[in-house]
Amino acid sequence: MNYKEHLKQEMENPEFKKAFEEEKRLLKLSYAIVEAREKSGMTQKELAQKSHVTQQQLSKIENGVNCNMLTFIRVSSALGLGLNVTA
Repeated sequence: MNYKEHLKQEMENPEFKKAFEEEKRLLKLSYAIVEAREKSGMTQKELAQKSHVTQQQLSKIENGVNCNMLTFIRVSSALGLGLNVTA
């Protein structure tokens, strides 16, 4: 069984599918933050200072590690990014 077949099989499990989709959204957000930071020419240290978070917290966000919403909001605001919440 290859990866795609395995994933298709796992996605039939509602709990797995929910967790997979949550991780996918987190990684998309992390990627957008990295992309915006690099586009702005800021280092992690500079963005962390501007966001009033530690560089360690920023690194976790950029690596897709779950963190609290306030940290996401601070970093996104410092980059001029908006957060959209949909149901």
